[in-house]
Amino acid sequence: MRKGTILGGCAALLLAAVLSGAALAGSEDVVVEDAWARASIGTSRPGAAYMTIRNTGEEALTLSGISTDLAMQPEVHLSATDARGVNSMAPAGEIEIAPGEAVALEPGGLHAMLMMLQRPMVEGETFDLTLIFSDGGEVRVEVPILGIAARGLND
Repeated sequence: MRKGTILGGCAALLLAAVLSGAALAGSEDVVVEDAWARASIGTSRPGAAYMTIRNTGEEALTLSGISTDLAMQPEVHLSATDARGVNSMAPAGEIEIAPGEAVALEPGGLHAMLMMLQRPMVEGETFDLTLIFSDGGEVRVEVPILGIAARGLND
């Protein structure tokens, strides 16, 4: 009886390992390019990060969230201007990235909004940002912090 319990436990662990590997399928197809952020004015205002997320795989991927220890409330947001010229910003929700396609997180559009900063974003430093996909996969990105007036990596 004890031998059966041990074998059953081993089988359950093996199954969990196989399933967790399957849950991470897809994240190896993500390539992140040109990540950057602007320095912040202290911690009272939110920060933002930008990058291009490329799906090099053969199946669509869905970015479902982001996380970082830099901010208590990190979200992907979308900035938009309506026909009357009124600007707005709101959480973007899940973002699908088609096979062979890329999504740009850039000023004035989709971006990683870093609300409730836990420390200032200081020029010359970096922070880790994790992209979370609906298949359970995660991709960690090291984001360099540029000057407060930066417009991209070429500044």
